[in-house]
Amino acid sequence: MNTPFRHAIVIDDHPLVARGIADFLISHCHFEQAHAITSVDALWQQLQHHTPQLIVLDFWLPEGTSLPLLKQLHEQCPKTALLVISADDDAVIQNKVCNMGASGFIHKQESPDVFAQVVETLLMGKTWFPSAEHHAQRNAQPKEIPVTAAELGLTTRQGEVLVMVLMGLPNKRIAQKLSLSEQTVKEHVTCILERLQVKTRVEIITKLRGRRVE
Repeated sequence: MNTPFRHAIVIDDHPLVARGIADFLISHCHFEQAHAITSVDALWQQLQHHTPQLIVLDFWLPEGTSLPLLKQLHEQCPKTALLVISADDDAVIQNKVCNMGASGFIHKQESPDVFAQVVETLLMGKTWFPSAEHHAQRNAQPKEIPVTAAELGLTTRQGEVLVMVLMGLPNKRIAQKLSLSEQTVKEHVTCILERLQVKTRVEIITKLRGRRVE
């Protein structure tokens, strides 16, 4: 029995996030192709060539929320599973994306194992929207080993940026919260990646699982 060719598109305006998710789909979810793109225009160009089994899209895009795009995708690609991701922990967002035709919703702080499980569920034609119980379990405070920025070889400012990266916040939101330019945040993120010897934000989260940066 032949296994269907798996093709996915990941759209996130942060290249590291998009590339990290795309690489994960190939390495852990048995996708032959996973295109990482950062703009809506690039998405429509990709869809002219292939109709993927899965589209992963961030709730927040430079133009605003992805709700109008989600509705268009649901109408034009009815057989494609649509998975929305977000760093915002708000049940209202989950309800809105569900009403616009999303197949599933996952928070950016979920573990890679859960993400893989969600993807497989959607590919089977099912949906995934966290229940109130699951939401409560995810927000439960597990025992974590505290670690300082200095112990990780980072400056205090890089430690502050790292904390927000682990929360799943994009560079623009981090810049706003720390009163920095977006370019400065990008430079800090690059230094963090180099110091931790990883290539993507997804790998940062995986590497520091079980630790709490203070």
